[in-house]
Amino acid sequence: MKYIGTNTGNHQPQPRVGILLTNLGTPQAPQKKQLRAYLKEFLSDPRVVEIPRLLWWFMLHGVILNIRPARSAASYRTVWTDRGSPLLFHTQDQAEALQTTLSRQFGDKVIVDFAMRYGQPAISDVVQGMLARGVRKLLVLPLYPQYCGATTGSTFDALAADFSRRRWLPQLRFINHYHDHKAYINALADSVRAYRAEHGSADKLLFSYHGVPQRYMDEGDPYHHECLATTRLVAETLGLDETDYLSTFQSRFGREAWLKPATDETLKGLPDQGVTSVQVICPGFAADCLETLEEIGVENRDYFLAAGGKHYDYIPCLNSLPAHVEALAALSTEHLAGWLDG
Repeated sequence: MKYIGTNTGNHQPQPRVGILLTNLGTPQAPQKKQLRAYLKEFLSDPRVVEIPRLLWWFMLHGVILNIRPARSAASYRTVWTDRGSPLLFHTQDQAEALQTTLSRQFGDKVIVDFAMRYGQPAISDVVQGMLARGVRKLLVLPLYPQYCGATTGSTFDALAADFSRRRWLPQLRFINHYHDHKAYINALADSVRAYRAEHGSADKLLFSYHGVPQRYMDEGDPYHHECLATTRLVAETLGLDETDYLSTFQSRFGREAWLKPATDETLKGLPDQGVTSVQVICPGFAADCLETLEEIGVENRDYFLAAGGKHYDYIPCLNSLPAHVEALAALSTEHLAGWLDG
């Protein structure tokens, strides 16, 4: 077993507190080769796909990795920008903005960085860099407001695997959810207000969350409950009636039963119920990505309009909006209690 140290020289940096933002991950380029590498890492995680390992290995390597990379690469090319992957640059912007915000209060005592659970920048590399810069107390903030074993739990797995290779460990705090944090709820509500002030309202506000297999909820994962709690709190903040909004779940994969109602099926059925205009928001995503920009912004828009809908709008994720950065700062500061005294 190779152990990793805290730095490579004799100089000991000033002890600092680190805040590590993490998100899911992204391929390095919207090409088949890079998508195959990314999907292999992502879909090999037993937290993501809970199928007997041997059976899943044959399915993954024999079928999925021979078919899906080309399709996914084509989808990624539709959202790729001059700055690269939207998820990557939005997360970088969030980290930089959070660093600026916290530096006003704490000076150089706090270092903020970001990493991806799958792909680059990898958690282990970023942690090593933070330790080399003097971080001795580490707060990890996965950018998943609602806890799920496949996202937040998997992030902890990766962190624990990294720590298992280190002889010296920093003090650790880990935020496992913030689905009902007041500043986060207010930031979501403000984003809806701002969008409606510019574009007008709609018959329905659809809260679309990434789906998971129904079995996860049945076995005790709190994700479904926390998604509905977020919806309820935002709707209450906006003063919406129960008939004004819906919660749905997107991105089904495989044949297993997933959480319902499904976003795509709901949108296909709404025009027959007299709903001709919808606005969709994705509170489970801290940053815009393929699932919001392409799946919600394009694919599901087409479903709704083809079914007879007249007006469809996607309300962007919070990304690095000032209210979102302030919410992340408030959340972080609360969990740093006692670490920055003196």
